[in-house]
Amino acid sequence: MRDLHSMMDRRRLLQSCGAGFGAIALNDMLARSVAAAPTTTSLASPIHRHPGHFPARAKRVIFLFMHGGPSHVDTFDYKPLLEKHHGQPLPFEKPRIQFAQTGALLSSPWKFQQYGQSGAWVSDLFPHVGQCVDDITFIKSIHGSNEAHGGALLKIHTGSDTFVRPSMGAWISYGLGTENDNLPSFVTINPTLGHGGVRNFGSAFLPPIHQATRIATSRDDGQTNARIENLTNKQSTRDVQLLQLGLLRDLNGLRNHTVQSASPENAELNARIESFELAFRMQTEAPEIFELANETESTRRLYGIDEEKTSNFGTQCLLARRMSEAGVRFVQVSHSYWDQHSELKEKHSELAGQVDKPIAGLLRDLKQRGLLEDTLVIWGAEFGRTPTAQGNNGRDHNPHAFTYWMAGGGVKAGFSYGESDDFGFYAAQDKVHVHDLHATILHLLGVDHERLTFRYGGRDFRLTDVEGRVISDIIA
Repeated sequence: MRDLHSMMDRRRLLQSCGAGFGAIALNDMLARSVAAAPTTTSLASPIHRHPGHFPARAKRVIFLFMHGGPSHVDTFDYKPLLEKHHGQPLPFEKPRIQFAQTGALLSSPWKFQQYGQSGAWVSDLFPHVGQCVDDITFIKSIHGSNEAHGGALLKIHTGSDTFVRPSMGAWISYGLGTENDNLPSFVTINPTLGHGGVRNFGSAFLPPIHQATRIATSRDDGQTNARIENLTNKQSTRDVQLLQLGLLRDLNGLRNHTVQSASPENAELNARIESFELAFRMQTEAPEIFELANETESTRRLYGIDEEKTSNFGTQCLLARRMSEAGVRFVQVSHSYWDQHSELKEKHSELAGQVDKPIAGLLRDLKQRGLLEDTLVIWGAEFGRTPTAQGNNGRDHNPHAFTYWMAGGGVKAGFSYGESDDFGFYAAQDKVHVHDLHATILHLLGVDHERLTFRYGGRDFRLTDVEGRVISDIIA
C-alpha cells in the first residue's frame, strides 16, 4: 500500500500547502494589525515594539551623518587663538600616529558669530543651523581611536574599528523594535558603500531582520526622487502574495524536520522569509511616505527642496521626518564627502551650502509638529580635522577631538559640553569617547547599554563592548 507522499504529486502538494498556509499567514497578519500590547511576541513581527529598561526621553533617532569629516574648528568649535597664531608651529606635540603630515597652524577661512540666547559660536558655514542653537546641545570633546576613514566609520557606526559588529541602528532595532509593524525599524538613506560599506548599517550576528533597509535618492527630469527598489509588486495581487508567503512558511516547516531549528542555515532562511513578510506589509504604507508632493509649498521651501543646491539633501531630511513620524525607530541620512585635504574653503563652502538649510528646516519642522521633544536628532561624522595645515589649504584627519551635536529627545537645549584644547587638536575637558556617545544615545531611548546584550560565540556582546558611560550632564 502506497503512503501519503507517493499518492500526492508535487503540483497537488504545492496547491494544498499554499492554500492552507495562506490562511495561516492571513490570520497572523490580521492578528498583528490588532495587537496593542508592547509585550506581544508569539505572532508579532520580529521587530515589533519592545519596552525599554526604563522610561525613555526619546522614541526615535534621526542621525545626520557627514561622511568624510567636517572640520570642527571651521564649523562649531570656535578657536580665536587659531587666528592669532596662524602660520606658527603647534605649541605642543602632535600625535605619534598621524594619517598624514601637517605643518603650521591654519586659521579658519570663515568668521564666527554668536547666535541665540545661549550665545553659541557658529561659523558662516552654518547660518541656518546657527539660528537653531537654542534647541541644540553641542558636544565638543568627542574622541575616537582611528585615523583612517574605514576604521573610524566602523567605530562610530558599530563601536569597533577592528571586528565585525552590529551597527548602532541594528542594536536599537534589536532592543526596541519598530513603532509600526508595516515599516522597518532601521532605515538608511544614501549610505556610503565605501569605508566599511554595508557593515556600517548591517546586523552582523544579530538576527538579519535588524539590518537597515536602504533607500536611494536620484535626480530624474530635474527632480529629486527617493525610492525603495522593487517595493511594489505589479505582477501579483495581494491574495496571491499571501499564498506565496504561506507556501514559503510551509516549505520552511518541512525543512525544520531535517535541519536543526537553531542552526545558522535555518536562521538565515527564517530571516529571509521575515524580510519577505516585511516587504509585503510595507506595500500598504511605505508608498504614501514617498509621496512628497503631498507636502505644502511652505514645507518644501523650509527644506530647500525647490532649490538646486539643497534639493537632494532637503528631500532626504523631509523623508527622514516622514519616516520617523510614521514609526521608523532609527533613520540615518548620509552626506558626502567632507574630506578636504586640500581646497578646504571651496569644498566646505559647497558642502555646507547643500545641508545647512535642510538641517535647520528639519529641526524647525519637527519642533512645530511637536515631534522634536521625543525625536533625538544627531549630527556628526567619523572624526574632525586638524587645526594644522595639510599643504597650504587643507586639513588632515583628526580623531583626537571633534564635535557632535544633538537636539530634542531629552537633551538640554542651548547647551555646550566638553572642550578641546586652545587650538582644537585634542579633547581636553569632559572628554567623551565614542562608547560614551553610544551609551548616552541608548540611555535617552530608555535602554541600559550594559543590559542590551546578545550572546554569540560563547560571550555576551554589546554596542559599547566593555566600556561606555552615560553623559548625564547633557540630559535635560
